[in-house]
Amino acid sequence: MVKKFLKYIKPHLIYFIFGPLFMLTEVAGDVAMPKMMSLIIKNGVGASDAGYIWKMGIAMILTAVLMMAGGVLGCYFSARASVGFAADLRLDVFKKVQSFSFETIDKFSTGSLITRLTNDITQMQNVLRMALTMLLRSPGMLIGAFIMAFSINAKLAAVIACVIPVLAFGIATVIRIAMPRFNLMQKKLDAVNSKIQENLTNMRVVKSFVRGDFENKRFVKANNSLRDSTLAALNVVILTMPLMTLTMNITTIAVVWFGGKFVIAGGLDVGDLAAFTTYIVQILMSLMMLSMIILQGSRALASAQRVGEVLTADCALSDEGAKCKDKKVTNGDIEFKNVSFSYGGKNNVLENISFTVKAAQTVGILGSTGSGKTSLVQLIPRLYDVNGGQVLVDGTDVRDYSLKNLRSGVGMVLQKNVLFSGSIMENLLWGDENADRSEVEKCCDHAQASGFITAEEEGYERELGQGGVNVSGGQRQRLCIARALLKKPKILILDDSTSAVDTATEAKIRQSLNTDLKDTTKIIIAQRISSVIDADEIIVISDGHIAAKGPHDYLMQNSEEYRDIYYSQTEREGA
Repeated sequence: MVKKFLKYIKPHLIYFIFGPLFMLTEVAGDVAMPKMMSLIIKNGVGASDAGYIWKMGIAMILTAVLMMAGGVLGCYFSARASVGFAADLRLDVFKKVQSFSFETIDKFSTGSLITRLTNDITQMQNVLRMALTMLLRSPGMLIGAFIMAFSINAKLAAVIACVIPVLAFGIATVIRIAMPRFNLMQKKLDAVNSKIQENLTNMRVVKSFVRGDFENKRFVKANNSLRDSTLAALNVVILTMPLMTLTMNITTIAVVWFGGKFVIAGGLDVGDLAAFTTYIVQILMSLMMLSMIILQGSRALASAQRVGEVLTADCALSDEGAKCKDKKVTNGDIEFKNVSFSYGGKNNVLENISFTVKAAQTVGILGSTGSGKTSLVQLIPRLYDVNGGQVLVDGTDVRDYSLKNLRSGVGMVLQKNVLFSGSIMENLLWGDENADRSEVEKCCDHAQASGFITAEEEGYERELGQGGVNVSGGQRQRLCIARALLKKPKILILDDSTSAVDTATEAKIRQSLNTDLKDTTKIIIAQRISSVIDADEIIVISDGHIAAKGPHDYLMQNSEEYRDIYYSQTEREGA
């Protein structure tokens, strides 16, 4: 797992090196200070030598200044290294998510991906910064202080040597207990983020159904679960620090006790005892710092595993096996050959689907909810891959195109219309970022969107809220259609994209598409027969199978299912 993160260290290697190295300046000062204090007590105070005291005092001040400089530079370089590492990692994870197929996205919840991109990477960043700050400082202080303590009195140093294995065992035990708890805590955080994201996205629905109390209860349940799992993880850490402090205090008392006896016996002077006691504190403090790094590191390791899952996730769709990567969609012919499809290897939602669409034809697709209409059209731009059979565009299997070239030739207005924060113009230019104003206005005319855009003072510069919340459902659909038209696709797929507009506006959109996009293959999924009645061919889907296909007149004569749909809708409209 470590190898996959090494690439994010290399660009910031100089900071990774110099950060810990500058911290060694602080270590050298920390180790030297007690000895200098001992010399002042022994040679200055003991000998009543004021000059010596002044000299050593100035030396200690200079040492303190150097320690501060080293500490500041060490923290700065460590911060640069960790922040740069996290920024590069976050970018790659985001890019990886962008490359996910719909199938791969379905395996991760939105809340989980948000947690991994934010909390998990931030946790790795914080621990990395802590580790760089303490990487050489803690072991350096531990080793340096132990050597100095041993040089003062080897017998007293043996007390410390007995304590270190006990502390090491305790830390290892804590880590073994804490690791699975931190993993569980991050999963609970995923659930909380999912609840927040879902609630905020659908706030209008919550309010319209007066389900605020219900949503509060759902959140309380998820939040309490996160609280309990967090406490279960932190309790281990909370217990660690008092135990470490108790051990440190007991060790200090033992050193003072035995050291006092050595002073009385004349085997140790007071200055050396004071220095030795300070070294004991440094040794134990360095052990405490190491334990904290390891404990926080165990949490960061859980986060790293979760981030690694995203980085190594199988995208399912790729260009690796494509035989015609340079080919582009030029005509718009479509052919389905015995196509079967299922989500995640479960029961087929499409079974043995075969039909042909000639370039520039208009094909309507009808069917009840859940019949497989949307699944069918999502196979054309290869948002999913077939489980059996072939989908051909211009006589070439869609799997032999590069994803970029295939999808560049297909304009698709999804069932769920999505706009982004920014101006109307910025949203429309998703279709073609290089389009000029006249092209944009022409596409908006085709989509019957120009009227409501120009009715506002800001016009095309009107700001849209996230998701286009400040426009109506019908306006949102028309903007999405205009955006797809600006792409100038050879194949245009409208997935129930006019359900929120009135029949008169829908008729104008159809007329415009038939008149101005004569060379474009159009596939229209609709609930209303009136939306597809003039199509060159209508395909009726039922339970993942083609129940009937043909023009309207043919289906009226030969398809009972189509007649039932037609009469039920016309009677309803006439009533």
